[in-house]
Amino acid sequence: AALSQAGGFSFDEVADWVIKAVERAADETHIMVRLLCTIVRHEPIELAERTIEVALARRDRGIVGVDLAGDETRFSGLPFRDLFRHAADGGLGITIHAGEAAGADSVREAIEQMGANRIGHGIRAIENLEVVKILRDRRVTLEVCPTSNLQTGVMQKFGHHPLRDLYLLGVPVTINTDDPSVSDTTLTDEYLVTIMGMGVTLQDIREFNRQAIQAAFVTADERAKLEQRLLAEFDQHLK
Repeated sequence: AALSQAGGFSFDEVADWVIKAVERAADETHIMVRLLCTIVRHEPIELAERTIEVALARRDRGIVGVDLAGDETRFSGLPFRDLFRHAADGGLGITIHAGEAAGADSVREAIEQMGANRIGHGIRAIENLEVVKILRDRRVTLEVCPTSNLQTGVMQKFGHHPLRDLYLLGVPVTINTDDPSVSDTTLTDEYLVTIMGMGVTLQDIREFNRQAIQAAFVTADERAKLEQRLLAEFDQHLK
């Protein structure tokens, strides 16, 4: 939607261009790539409707899920609830940004009302052990972005980050970059941050990546191939 609005192109044109570029990159690098379409909380519902239509129409071309982002402190996700249920019914995965600027109740809303399979950030779930239990029991995976969390003021030091606590409490967690160009980071940087600043081990990172594969919006066969390839690489270097 952002690319469409900025360039004056149609949603369909932009979606098809991105898909073609990703297909070409995947062929060249032999890296599996899948796409999400992001909806922003403070934008009109009509824009969200169109975004989901575009995503559903391209389910077989690499768009596998929809995401809700934006200001969670001032804009509830509830106006989009029926749209996200429609997307889920159409076979799309659901991820919701929650539990970063706002607290644990935002995470609960994302799961119970919006049907989230994954939560963008979600780290403030640690403020409510009942919400932690919901995440653990329903196997809702957190997409954790340590550097971004520091930059946005969610925490003051990496040592205060609840990533490892959530992991030890049984919540599925993954390590991510958020927006690499904005945060000036890479996934390797994020791994180093968690090891040097949070007491995470390489074995933990192996498990975070396994949990990421389990939460990926891909087929069971694709998931099995990813896990075999990734864990073989980890195990080779962890001997």
